[in-house]
Amino acid sequence: MDERLVRETVRNLWAREALAGLSEFVAIPALSPAFDADWARTGHLHAAVEHVRAYLAERPIAGATAEVVELPGRTPVLLLDVPAREATTTETVVVYGHLDKQPAAGTWSPGLGPWTPVVKDEKLYGRGAGDDGYAGYAAATALEALHAAGGRHARTVVLLETGEESGSPDLAAYLEHLAGRLGRVGLVVCLDTSGADYERLWLATSLRGIAFLDLTVRVLTSGVHSGHGSGLVPSSFRVLRELLDRIEDPRTGRMKLPELEVEVPADRLAEIRVAAEEGFLTPQLPLADGVRYVSDDPVELVLNNTWRTTLSITGADGLPPILDAGNVLRPYTSLKLSFRLPPTVDAGSALQAIEKALTTDVPFGAQVELARAEAADGWNATPRAPWLESTLDEVSAEVFGKPWRALGLGGTIPFLGLFGRAYPDAQFVVTGPRGPGNNAHVPDEWLHLEQTERVTEAVARILHAHATA
Repeated sequence: MDERLVRETVRNLWAREALAGLSEFVAIPALSPAFDADWARTGHLHAAVEHVRAYLAERPIAGATAEVVELPGRTPVLLLDVPAREATTTETVVVYGHLDKQPAAGTWSPGLGPWTPVVKDEKLYGRGAGDDGYAGYAAATALEALHAAGGRHARTVVLLETGEESGSPDLAAYLEHLAGRLGRVGLVVCLDTSGADYERLWLATSLRGIAFLDLTVRVLTSGVHSGHGSGLVPSSFRVLRELLDRIEDPRTGRMKLPELEVEVPADRLAEIRVAAEEGFLTPQLPLADGVRYVSDDPVELVLNNTWRTTLSITGADGLPPILDAGNVLRPYTSLKLSFRLPPTVDAGSALQAIEKALTTDVPFGAQVELARAEAADGWNATPRAPWLESTLDEVSAEVFGKPWRALGLGGTIPFLGLFGRAYPDAQFVVTGPRGPGNNAHVPDEWLHLEQTERVTEAVARILHAHATA
């Protein structure tokens, strides 16, 4: 393979066809179903799928077919199926991305808008540019560059779903539906994550799971004067505090239920320590004046954010606004509980343990109501094969000029858990060009174009190396 030609082809395609196609994609308000319940009628998701399908169908990639698959009542999936080229492996490569988008989410800067693509300072601004519209264009560009430069690759299927921003509720059905067609998947490349800078290749190696539910504690059928009732009946908030203290130590934030804790794998701990030594683990958050982080040790902070359960109260009901609050012993308090779970915790078992702790031997016989309880597993990457480790080293040195780094992510991306269960023996490359300040999900979202070119080139070379691994 002519590596110089791979780089030139990637750069030329991104400068012309790919950037133009992605810019047109930005203009389509293809909101995820969670934000557009009437998506089938409004047609924006279908318009986005058809736009990208037409682009992929026109690419000069020998033998490639671009097809829309749509199961009844589910959001569509777009597939680009490219036959193997001079590969010795019979494995299939799946390259993942998504085409649904978050809403505009507030006011954008002057001259920018969610559905108005703008190229400025080597960045493409617009909703879906970085999350995650670039993925299909990057995958096709990588394959086209391989063909132009005499490279090889295993059979490669680019799978672009349209429900990721809603939690990928339809993806499991599609993976089952396509199982026979995809065959034995040996490599999964997920183009939907971010790194800690724009100078090197970043791999995500773990994601936390999640469990959440609405908790209501009720002590009265209606509110009463606090002077008449307090001291006779416990406040609903007092009962809530005691219930939550069964789960979380309020001083340390550590969990008390064994179902919520795991031992951190040695390889993940080593990755965290390497990144800490290089100064990548100090988070930048908008702290209020005088507020400190929970630890001065950056390794401990990252472990808290990636491999330990945390509880956040993300909503409340039964509490009037302060200006409207009278001297009333309120009848109930409701809280939205959100638990971020370690990557290898069984989310279903964790949720059951939480529910049991909240409903067993409730103080003073208060009524406890649980609603909208859901859980999703996290994901931990399989150990890297020697061929992938050496390829990452080589690609990082020659494409980025700096060593690649791995990190865990504190959020939850359900599709990775689905892929992990569907292909437990596959190698995973979870990467992307996003980084600090890219504004995914908020106003002024942008895509770093130079980093996108580098990541695309890296994907091409990884596909080439896998073909004979």
